[in-house]
Amino acid sequence: MPTQIPCLWFDGQAEEAAALYTSVFPNSHVDEVTRYGPDLPPPMTEGDVVTVNFTLDGQRYTGLNGGPQFRFTEAVSFQIMCADQEEADHYWHGLLAGGGEESMCGWLKDRFGVSWQAIPTELMSLLGDPDPARAHRATEAMLQMRRIDLAEIRRAADSVPA
Repeated sequence: MPTQIPCLWFDGQAEEAAALYTSVFPNSHVDEVTRYGPDLPPPMTEGDVVTVNFTLDGQRYTGLNGGPQFRFTEAVSFQIMCADQEEADHYWHGLLAGGGEESMCGWLKDRFGVSWQAIPTELMSLLGDPDPARAHRATEAMLQMRRIDLAEIRRAADSVPA
């Protein structure tokens, strides 16, 4: 399969977004910043950022300053499958920094409007438990949460109804 590089459309914040993401994800860096040259039609200005190529822990991305025509929606999100609660909390809090918004069930929007899911991998096991009643209790607990709390979901899954 050919290499796939997600391209994220920003309205002038591509460089700022890349700086946030590379500060949150380990082994990450900005690879290249491309700027507009001279003789451009308004509103473009010489020196403004056109694209930012960056790598987040081995996955390449491009940030494009395309303008206000398109906005991010929850229809597309990036799942971060985390080893444990501590790692999920790292991404949750890091991506919310500076004005992000919490959503439900581990979803959040960063301050640029990009949707992410910080998910401890154990959550998938709890939700898919072979015991349907246990899986149901885990799912019901998760549906009440914004940030995933594995300890609480485990307690709910293990609870015995009265």
